[in-house]
Amino acid sequence: MAVDPRQIVAGVLTVTMFVMLGNMITRDHFYPVDSDISIHSTSKQSLGTGPWMKGGESLKPCWTKPVPQEADQSKGFVTFSLTNGPEYHVSQIADAAIVARYLRATLVIPDIRGTKPGDKRNFEDIYDVEHFVRSLDGVVKVATTQPAEVSARNLAVVKVPNRVSEDYIAENIEPVFTSKGNIRLATYFPSVNMKKMKEKSNVDSIACMSMFGTLELQPEVNEVVESMVERLRTLSAKSKGQFIAVDLRVDILEKKSCQGDGALKSKSCYGPEEIGMFLRKVGFNKDTTLYLTQSRWDSSLDALKDLFPKTYTKESIMPIDKKAKFLDSESSELEKVIDFYMCSESDVFVPAISGLFYANVAGKRIASGKTQILVPADIPGSSAALTDYISHYVSKKNHFAYSCFC
Repeated sequence: MAVDPRQIVAGVLTVTMFVMLGNMITRDHFYPVDSDISIHSTSKQSLGTGPWMKGGESLKPCWTKPVPQEADQSKGFVTFSLTNGPEYHVSQIADAAIVARYLRATLVIPDIRGTKPGDKRNFEDIYDVEHFVRSLDGVVKVATTQPAEVSARNLAVVKVPNRVSEDYIAENIEPVFTSKGNIRLATYFPSVNMKKMKEKSNVDSIACMSMFGTLELQPEVNEVVESMVERLRTLSAKSKGQFIAVDLRVDILEKKSCQGDGALKSKSCYGPEEIGMFLRKVGFNKDTTLYLTQSRWDSSLDALKDLFPKTYTKESIMPIDKKAKFLDSESSELEKVIDFYMCSESDVFVPAISGLFYANVAGKRIASGKTQILVPADIPGSSAALTDYISHYVSKKNHFAYSCFC
């Protein structure tokens, strides 16, 4: 039976077309459209469609490390716990280091406690112990475990205001420490105070080192964060791998009565629809990828997803094999830590809720040059520029981070 040469040519062409199509689908599915774009580093990306701003360079630390203390001068122990989430952890570390340094005491590595009774973790469950000890070398002596001679019976609990001063330590803490020998600190926050210092002091140098140099995620937690960031960048091909992180938690919005009617107002928190309208107003299109700090999907988020279909929570982008440990546990501490670092790594950060989370994420972003922090507000007129919504921490350079970096 003779074979028509034209059939052979047609068959070859058909196979070739399928191969080319398969390659195109694979490339577009796993990689950004622009092959020159690296999804690992936004600093190397060209700006996508929309009001994306080019990230700045990371700032350099400009604090002076205090003169090392003699090891034999150390006396007594200072203990404390990290509580309420990572936005509090950095401030609690700073206050504890300042107190221990002033008293020439040994600082005991803290445990981590959640909001529920019995919710307690070891420091190394979330943070890198070796890095913590190394970063404070020469600043304050650190004990990795609480000595046997130190127990709740011989610990005097002392309340410490955030951004504690040496005068406060001398008047309110040192007398107790001298009397008891060991103390346990309980930091409280009279207000959110992240103001830049006009004049630098030894206390500010220790605060800078503690807030920006002591805490790093332990490898497993860091791996989860990096995989989630990578996943979002892959999903953001149309915006050159860039995405927006929004601190929006339904339970907090409900407590603050922030579920609005869709009209932007001057207030301290904004609901899902208001956030969506704000982002569209400043120029982000429907293909923009959003990450929400809300752990699981809630029906109240549907209005936001209508405006931005590519809106995700931890539940939808976390690796499946990590969900049992990081998402399905009774403790929320790991979820809070993931959110803090996701909001610090995103190309744009939008705080739907004001408070310490916003303030300390802003500080971490300022230090790394990621200064596109957009704060929703009702600015009269339809011609308000994107820069009108840049956080005052950045536009006025009045965040404490600007006292630490230059």
